[in-house]
Amino acid sequence: MADALVTVIAPALFALLCWWFGTGAILWLVRRPPATFAWSMAALTVLLGLSFWTARLSMHDPSEQGAYLAFASVIAMWSWHEMAFLTGWLAGPRRRALDTGLRGWPRFVQSTQAVLWHELALAAHMAVLWWMQPAQGSHVALCTFALLWFMRFSAKLNLFLGVPETGEQYLPARLRYLASYFRRGSLSSFYYISVAVSVCVWAALVWQAQHGQTVVSTGWVLLATLLGLAIVEHLIMAFPSPMQKLWSWAMP
Repeated sequence: MADALVTVIAPALFALLCWWFGTGAILWLVRRPPATFAWSMAALTVLLGLSFWTARLSMHDPSEQGAYLAFASVIAMWSWHEMAFLTGWLAGPRRRALDTGLRGWPRFVQSTQAVLWHELALAAHMAVLWWMQPAQGSHVALCTFALLWFMRFSAKLNLFLGVPETGEQYLPARLRYLASYFRRGSLSSFYYISVAVSVCVWAALVWQAQHGQTVVSTGWVLLATLLGLAIVEHLIMAFPSPMQKLWSWAMP
């Protein structure tokens, strides 16, 4: 029982807590008066610099502590990107609503322009982590960021193509124009494909663990839990859900 607590339950709860509290903290910060944004970004920028250093340390530490350090470092990095995006500091060159009546390629172009700087910043960040990663070492930090990036990109595509629940209530007032780029409607084929692939990957990971075909390490549990939470976020797009109540303390 003690081994299960250390190996599975503790890292799963840690990932869940990081997901819940990290999301809530950003939602709370972006709803403060705009005069506080400079201080929030300054503090998160210091944390971002520190997280690069701790991520580098974790890449040379294959222990359980190294896995926790890697995961927490990437959550701090991701928080900086989320704050920069939701304050509008790092969104895109287009800062207004979608032109009325646009479809197809023109709609895609304007949608890309609305988030372009954010996407390029994430790609640059991934490149830096890839450059930092030693050939022999822990890959938890790199894999955590890659998983967050991939699943967030999938979520954005699904919002563009159409889902019943767009989650526009999470947007702060200054970014409500972004809701015009979302399509509220029936689920697209891409939604079913993206969710099915994600679920199959998660199920394969669990199956391999149950049959002793992989080592269930702390880093493995952190990544598997994060993937599961990302799948839950995708499922929320398809069904009316009171999930926003989880962050009621952050969204007055």
